[in-house]
Amino acid sequence: MSETHEHIIKSYDAELARLLDEITRMGQLAREQLAMAAEAVEERNSDLAARVVEGDNSIDALEHDVSHDVLRLLALRQPIARDLRDVLAALRIAADIERIGDYAANVAKRAIALNQNAPMRPAASLPHLAQVANDMLRDVLDAYRRSDAEAAVEVWKRDVQLDTLYTAMFRELLTYMMEDPRNITPCTHLLFMAKNIERIGDHATNIAENVYFLVHAKPLVEERRKGDHTSTVVS
Repeated sequence: MSETHEHIIKSYDAELARLLDEITRMGQLAREQLAMAAEAVEERNSDLAARVVEGDNSIDALEHDVSHDVLRLLALRQPIARDLRDVLAALRIAADIERIGDYAANVAKRAIALNQNAPMRPAASLPHLAQVANDMLRDVLDAYRRSDAEAAVEVWKRDVQLDTLYTAMFRELLTYMMEDPRNITPCTHLLFMAKNIERIGDHATNIAENVYFLVHAKPLVEERRKGDHTSTVVS
């Protein structure tokens, strides 16, 4: 191998490593945002919720950096095979994390509105829902860093657990709204917050599918199992 060719390979590897670092940082910020949003709900802390909303800009900025770096790699390196999958996976995963950050910010915005109402018992279920989603995100990003398709699939399978918890909370909130019309406004906020967290789980499964494709060069063909039965709930 010539010295020039070796230098090109090392330079390319360094650029891929930079992409991975950016996505790792994005994922860490998204997890922190989600945890803070859940804490803001649990502690009824509107100031903390406002910090989550403001912090969403940092994730957006990192996603922009990833997009820029991906376009640069595609234009200058013209990657193929596994290299191309690395670059495309980075772009897709960054987009999923950016959406996760948006959902965490949405939860925080609703938390501020929820705090204008008296405390409600169903709100206590939300932090657990958020923790399950956060654990999924942590584990799937770890699988991505290690290029571990099997670990990613295990996270993918756990989405049904989050869906089941979401459905249970959905049913509980409907009961509260039917019992007392005064509960409708705060329960509506909680419904939207729970749905945002459920969607975070969906994006974690998207990342898992991208990790699987990255490693195996083929899509995960198993049908995604869903535990969200809210469409069948009858009042």
